[in-house]
Amino acid sequence: MIRQAEQADLLDVFRIERATFPQPWPFSAFESFLGERGFLVATRESSEVVGYVVSDTTPNHGRDIGHVKDLAIHPEARRQGIGRDLLHRALAALGSAGAALVKLEVRATNDAALALYRSEGFEPLRRVPRYYDDGEDAYVMVLDLAEWHAEHDRAADGRADHTRSSDPDANSEGDTASTRTDS
Repeated sequence: MIRQAEQADLLDVFRIERATFPQPWPFSAFESFLGERGFLVATRESSEVVGYVVSDTTPNHGRDIGHVKDLAIHPEARRQGIGRDLLHRALAALGSAGAALVKLEVRATNDAALALYRSEGFEPLRRVPRYYDDGEDAYVMVLDLAEWHAEHDRAADGRADHTRSSDPDANSEGDTASTRTDS
């Protein structure tokens, strides 16, 4: 389940942050984002927090910019789609807040995160040398939210068309769309 972060979640969020990043944010940073619609947590049925995302929007002359500031999953809960689900919800929240473009920074050696962001349509804008305190480079990546929404709408339509195409009465348009989606 993904929901808005609450005060009671902060210790779990902070523990995940410390287990994930060599330069973790301080606890107070998370406190400052409480109440923001871009601070979301993923929980198990037991209400245990297994991941979180922090994002916000900055006005920019009519083309607001969303910023995914932090995204982390507990080491034991990785590779289950939780990061992608949190990212999707954050992107939706940023779009609702008026963002047209979303940016993020990611360590140049974080292959798993880079693969996730690329698969969602983020593109590298530039490489920033020695971005992190330990001297590691970062990629600044950007995503056009309108394009992302259009792609996800096409994918959803393709899944619907694929379902319809298994019906013997399916029309050829549905068959074409499902072929395009499956390729």
